[in-house]
Amino acid sequence: MKIIDGKLLAEELNKDLARKNLQFKQKFHKKPYLAVVLVGDNAASSIYVKNKEKQANIVGIESEVINLNKNVSEKELLDVIESLNKNDKVDGILVQLPLPNHIDSKKVIDNINPDKDVDGFNAKNIGLLAMGIPKVIPCTPLGCYKMLENVTNLEGKKIAVLGRSNIVGKPLAY
Repeated sequence: MKIIDGKLLAEELNKDLARKNLQFKQKFHKKPYLAVVLVGDNAASSIYVKNKEKQANIVGIESEVINLNKNVSEKELLDVIESLNKNDKVDGILVQLPLPNHIDSKKVIDNINPDKDVDGFNAKNIGLLAMGIPKVIPCTPLGCYKMLENVTNLEGKKIAVLGRSNIVGKPLAY
């Protein structure tokens, strides 16, 4: 049995990411810029977004949270996404899930420019991942992979993935 020290691994990954973000800043004369869209007042989502803001700051990413009312229309949300897609200051877009029931999450995610899709949930990014040529790998599956990779060589191993969610199970299997 091997124990995975997730906290230590996260610290190491954050140091590496901070170094890469410093290189980005030196090359482009700006910090990477993340826009997070939070719709509604889901307490768990709010906490999750605050943690993302904190981590972004730790690794040298400038971030902005766009809070939208839970009654925002799908069209209004899509307009916000389109404006972020066109904004050259914005390097990454993350729409916090879940969205209210009256909004089609898939439609919203697929309207994010694949080059700015931080979560890697856009259909184009999932397709590239499934083909083995990913541009962006969803963070939770990547975190699982990094933890396993930290304790064993995964090459040639047979691994079972339980669950088939679009957020964890399927991307991890890919």
